[in-house]
Amino acid sequence: MLKLRLTSCIFLVTFFTFSQQTNLKALVGGTLIDGFGSDPIKNSVILIEGERIKAVGTVETLEVPANAEVISTEGMSVLPGLWDMHVHTMINGHADYAYWDKTYPPLLKDVIMPSSAHQLLMAGVTSARDLGAPLEESIAVRDAINNGEIPGATLYVSGPFIQKKPYPGTEDFRWGVNGADDGRRKIKKLANAGVDVIKLIDQDQMTMDELRAIVDEAHKNNLKVVAHGHRPEEIRRGLTVGADCFEHTGLSSSPRYPDDVMTMIKERTADMSQGPLFWCPTVEGLYNYEYVRDNREKLDNDSWHRGLPDSVITDIKNSIAHPDRLPYFQLTPSRKPTLKTKIQQLLDAGVVLLVGTDSGIPMKFHSQSTWNELDVWVNEFGIDPMYAIRGATYWPALWMGVADEVGTITPGKYADIIAVDGDVLRYISLLQDVDMVIKHGKQYK
Repeated sequence: MLKLRLTSCIFLVTFFTFSQQTNLKALVGGTLIDGFGSDPIKNSVILIEGERIKAVGTVETLEVPANAEVISTEGMSVLPGLWDMHVHTMINGHADYAYWDKTYPPLLKDVIMPSSAHQLLMAGVTSARDLGAPLEESIAVRDAINNGEIPGATLYVSGPFIQKKPYPGTEDFRWGVNGADDGRRKIKKLANAGVDVIKLIDQDQMTMDELRAIVDEAHKNNLKVVAHGHRPEEIRRGLTVGADCFEHTGLSSSPRYPDDVMTMIKERTADMSQGPLFWCPTVEGLYNYEYVRDNREKLDNDSWHRGLPDSVITDIKNSIAHPDRLPYFQLTPSRKPTLKTKIQQLLDAGVVLLVGTDSGIPMKFHSQSTWNELDVWVNEFGIDPMYAIRGATYWPALWMGVADEVGTITPGKYADIIAVDGDVLRYISLLQDVDMVIKHGKQYK
């Protein structure tokens, strides 16, 4: 009996020691871009204990414990897990929305949305704002990821769009508003269900009473409001009622934002009592359309197949077989030249840009969109790479109210960390193939 007890004790001690050993990771040797914007840290050491970052230093200043699992990041850029602040997990690049919305709702919760979230994660996107999907499915997939039941980016979900009238056949994920009281009821229902943010669109079609009721009720429930910025009047009304973030750069081919809109934006950015004004321009889908149309091999990248049945993959492929014929993009060649001008207008006005992509729209896949957005910002619009990276790390976490948990590589925060082989500040396109993905301390890639 004594021998049995001793053997059991030895086993437990050995198991406990092994658990301690495997619970501690050390990322050693890489160039660290921590998300705060200062000079990168060469020869960095990051200690991860369990889900969180324990310490950050260099090989000269921070000793690696003997029981740590050492992961070499020599020659790599190490940075916080990326955020994509505008994704649609309920769609996966299919070109026919009406057909998709009619055909695939039964697969959203268990197949489509989990697939999207997993693709995002494997692309280095450890957090994402999911802006528009059925309520029950949004909450279920978000919670399944948070509970560790399925792999995926941490999702911050809006549930259904809030708009004046839902488009026919979309009522499950687009909620109409008929009067101020109805607007308040809809927001309360979303808040009680546990959404993370409110998605407001077509606000130029609503009355000001309806808009104020929606935004005020959201803020009363500690929910921020994301508003479309496609049309000038959407921006004017969104600014008037205190929307917290604007999306897109506009559906039209107008070359610039109107002067009166820019005056309102500058007045808002001048009032720092409200904090920064945030904008998520989602430009890569427009900017890259003509290239994708004329270089279709890009669509053959099978990274977007992850988690999808062959039947769905084939369906998506068939829908985008003729990119030049898609109605969705016919005006895009006229819109493309306006993008750089509008981005510059926003930057000159003091707006903080956030990286978001509209990922899931036709031919835009969750496995590819985020790095393409960063690439367009840096290599086409001349935005500083560090600014772009902060637009995908530090600022999104701050906007979402979780900067004390994620967004930078800081002791005490969750270990959401990615790494790429090479200098990402010189070659931002390295992010198209992320070499290492760690989320909450677990290595996925």
